[in-house]
This record gives sequence, structure tokens and C-alpha cells, in this order.
Amino acid sequence: MPKAQPLAVPAISRKVLATATGVTGLLLLLAYLVAFDQGAVSQSGMLLHELMHDGRHLLGVPCH
Repeated sequence: MPKAQPLAVPAISRKVLATATGVTGLLLLLAYLVAFDQGAVSQSGMLLHELMHDGRHLLGVPCH
């Protein structure tokens, strides 16, 4: 008797999906840090804001 075939085969593997989800999360965190963080995440005051300042202007994000 032949084996039953699965009805649906996933188009993407779990490993690829987990990697894509992780990379997307990291990119969203980076976008937040560059565009919206005004030093709230930084433990040393406005250090993060100053480091990302030129990136904000380059991307056209207002920061002051």
C-alpha cells in the first residue's frame, strides 16, 4: 500500500523563518535607535543621541 502524501508542504523552513524573524527584529531595533531614541535607552545621557545624530539628518528624520 502506498504512503499517504501530505496535503500541504511549507513553502519556507522553520530555520529560515526564525532567522528572518531575528534579522527583522534587529533591523527594527536599529531603526528605532537611529530615528526615534533621544537618549532614553543610553545609560550615559545623550551619548546615543549624539552618535546617531548625523544618521538622523542623513535619513531626513527631524531630531531637534
